[in-house]
Amino acid sequence: MEKIVALFIVPTPIGNLKDITQRAIDILCTADVILAEDTRHSFPLLEQYGILKPNLISYHDFNEQQKAEKIVELIRSGNMVALISDAGTPLISDPGYHLVNQCVSQGVKVIPLPGACAAITALCASGLPTDRFSFEGFLPVKEKALYDALNKVSKKDQTLIFYEAPRRIIKTAKVLAEIFGDREVVVARELTKQFETFYYAKANTLEAQLLADPNYEKGEMVLMIAPCKEETDSDLVKAKELMGILLEYTSQKDAVKIASEFCKVKKNLLYTEALKMTD
Repeated sequence: MEKIVALFIVPTPIGNLKDITQRAIDILCTADVILAEDTRHSFPLLEQYGILKPNLISYHDFNEQQKAEKIVELIRSGNMVALISDAGTPLISDPGYHLVNQCVSQGVKVIPLPGACAAITALCASGLPTDRFSFEGFLPVKEKALYDALNKVSKKDQTLIFYEAPRRIIKTAKVLAEIFGDREVVVARELTKQFETFYYAKANTLEAQLLADPNYEKGEMVLMIAPCKEETDSDLVKAKELMGILLEYTSQKDAVKIASEFCKVKKNLLYTEALKMTD
């Protein structure tokens, strides 16, 4: 292909090596420089597509701010540069933002290519709403930060998408159960690979479903959570009516639990109403 002086954003496969476009291969063959998140990982990958002896430059989370200006100058001096990550579309929870930001602010052409992205691939087969979604990237590792992050987005009325590591998914599942209760969740594992697996569950049943699979810790994961559906006024009215009847025959705790499950209204909201009824 004809050499074009620009920064190309080039997605690479997330698993199946056939998931790369001919245009992406042409650009990687033609580029003067390829920026790779991990050159040790990318070199054999490029060789698979017949891209031999590529001019690879390491570009990752720990050096991207320092290298961005130098790469902009490299392009300005007449070089065609391609940015790839270890897998999927660069910048989507991968390095590249600082470089693209510098290019745009300095008038350097940026050309993005469509291609593999784990978040979108998983969403398409999730069975969850796709008209509106929020990609939240990787979840925090520390427990308090994990609770805070999930609580912060728990009321969003759109499908939530996260990346998560298999070694942390059980801990995350326990927190999901506490915060999201019986809301639908889906975990996609090993996308596009031989052992691709989707776990369709409720937040409070996900842990058990994962543990039932001896291979659940293998491969990267995409975690998706159904949108929040706020209780309507009519739901709350029905729950209060039911709870009023139940309180004559059972404990406050049991009345709240039954009314919550039957009318799909949150327990904490019904506890407040139950206290008013029993004052």
